[in-house]
Amino acid sequence: MSDMEAVVASAGPSGEAPTQPKHASSKKSKPRSLAADAWLDLRKSKIFWVASILVVIITLMALVPGLFGAGDPRECFLSRQFDGASGNAFFGYDYQGCDVYAKTIYGARNSLLVSLFATVISGIIGLMFGLSAGYFGGWVDAVLSRFIDVVLGIPFLLAAIVMAKRLSADPESNGVLAVTLTLGVLGWTTAARIMRSSVIASKNQDYVAAARMLGSGPARLMMRHILPNSTASFIVVLTLLLGANIASEATLSFLGIGLKNNAISWGIAISEASPQARVEAMPLVWPSLFLAATVLAFIMLGDAIRDAFDPKLR
Repeated sequence: MSDMEAVVASAGPSGEAPTQPKHASSKKSKPRSLAADAWLDLRKSKIFWVASILVVIITLMALVPGLFGAGDPRECFLSRQFDGASGNAFFGYDYQGCDVYAKTIYGARNSLLVSLFATVISGIIGLMFGLSAGYFGGWVDAVLSRFIDVVLGIPFLLAAIVMAKRLSADPESNGVLAVTLTLGVLGWTTAARIMRSSVIASKNQDYVAAARMLGSGPARLMMRHILPNSTASFIVVLTLLLGANIASEATLSFLGIGLKNNAISWGIAISEASPQARVEAMPLVWPSLFLAATVLAFIMLGDAIRDAFDPKLR
């Protein structure tokens, strides 16, 4: 059989040349980024969706408390002291005759706002220290790292009590700004150390060396090349810190040095209900449950994001 006959024999009955397999002509799929891979993992995570739903509900409580049918938390009458749950007050009334459900719903606003802005302050400080220490190295890294260790060695609760009490010395202050600054200034050390480690790993990559050879300065290298590739772990730490700040604000408010002057928060509600817990426990139980659920939601969300961005856990 000649070469031409072999070609004809291999063709179909109509004499057409054999077609190529479909997979050979199909376009190759584009490589996914780390964020795309993480999102695919998050979509399959039940923990992520449960935590996200809880966070959305808590955020709506803080932004639009009237959406949940809560009344006026400051409308209190001693005539309804410790009355049980009803259609007007789902969680009953406390020892001052205040609606426990309304205080619980409205308490989410201050607790969430304080923790959110405190986390932003901690994130900015941690970003500056971690980025500078990791990029410049040498004596800059040594000085900044030792300073981070010093701040990390200060007992958090003791420092928070002293600082919050000093900042809220004004009797007319409601303590929101004082607690926000206290938590923000004291809570940045872990974020700074994580950012430093990520920057050290990123600055030795080939794309950074190529950008440096093309004439990029330190500011451009840090902002355009190193920082975008070093924020995954940093964001996870801030998510976990957000939940920790909610618990810290409640702790300071419970001790009487956090929010005050008719401010509404879960810590204050727990503090006010604690002495009467043996008489009526529900005014203590409900804000405690909402506080625990909120902290747990942010911790679960941070854990889910960490697992999705960590290649070793896949």
